[in-house]
Amino acid sequence: MAATSPSAPSAALVNPRPARHGAFHPLTVAAVDRLTDDSVALTLVVPEELRAEYRHAPGQHLTLRRTAPGGEQVRRTYSICSPAPEPDGPGPALLRVGVRLVEGGEFSTFAHKEIAAGDTLDVMVPAGRFVLDPAAAPATGHYAAIVGGSGITPVLSIAATLLRARPEARFCLVRSDRSAASTMFLEEVADLKDRYPDRFQLVTVLSREEQEAGLPSGRLDEDRLAELLPALLPVSEVAGWFLCGPYGLVQGAERALGGLGVARSRVHEEIFHVEDTAPPAPVAASDAGARGRVTARLDGRSGTWPVRDGESLLDAVLRNRADAPYACKGGVCGTCRAFVVAGEVRMDRNFALETEETEAGFVLACQSHPVTEEVEIDFDR
Repeated sequence: MAATSPSAPSAALVNPRPARHGAFHPLTVAAVDRLTDDSVALTLVVPEELRAEYRHAPGQHLTLRRTAPGGEQVRRTYSICSPAPEPDGPGPALLRVGVRLVEGGEFSTFAHKEIAAGDTLDVMVPAGRFVLDPAAAPATGHYAAIVGGSGITPVLSIAATLLRARPEARFCLVRSDRSAASTMFLEEVADLKDRYPDRFQLVTVLSREEQEAGLPSGRLDEDRLAELLPALLPVSEVAGWFLCGPYGLVQGAERALGGLGVARSRVHEEIFHVEDTAPPAPVAASDAGARGRVTARLDGRSGTWPVRDGESLLDAVLRNRADAPYACKGGVCGTCRAFVVAGEVRMDRNFALETEETEAGFVLACQSHPVTEEVEIDFDR
């Protein structure tokens, strides 16, 4: 998974924060369903006593954790593809996520080769701000998404929840995949088309395979989208655009929409893959001098600790608070979002926070380093 990149919010967006945003609970795997040769869907059982904690907005994600044979803790974030629960109903009894196999990916390989029904996984409570609140959406609102590959997973939840909750709303999905055989959640998307034939519009583009009908094959780049979108729907009337997938696709779609006059406040992004996202190597304790001090508030408790030279604020906090929230440590997922209460920090990279968030003082703790000697951050904001 990835994270929301700079965009302004609309009235239809929510910014949910779990009560304990770093909390993990053991959940049982109910099923492992193969979607394609390189992707599976994991269905997780939520015990009744935890259903309130796992209530989620459509588009949010889960962080899954395992301890590798060598003792190293591995975390990966995957979007929830199942619809969000009814606002007034109980929390979800089941949660479903899609996992695509990544070359050399430690957790995705584990998911594909080892996880089986009946196993138990450590799962963090839902998080993420790439979401749509159907209750706040106009009853007759028009929404659209442009997705690539596994970027379908959060959008599947968004579209299914919106169409169920708002009987007059419309949703257009433009999806790009390499081939029909590599397309995730084919049956689930087809089911949406069958249930809402007049309100759900589906356009599929295959980059490496010709289709018998529909659009010619090829990549969905900026120029192609700029030509395609006005022919599909009234671009200016779309209340919210949801872009999700690889960095190149999302950025191309953002530029295309800007060229078509779409206000930036209507565009919402989540990036699922950025080249070279590996975090810097941790600083060894033996050769790390003091850089400053960080005071961090997490789940109502505060502490102050030294920050070693070259160390991120997150790593400094983790040495003393193992429950600090994080997943990718690459500036992509946004799980470690924190507010700078005092002092000044520098971020190495940001693919997760919106412009208004950084302007308001939020940072990614995994990418932040102290500029001033004393820094105070708050994970609870």
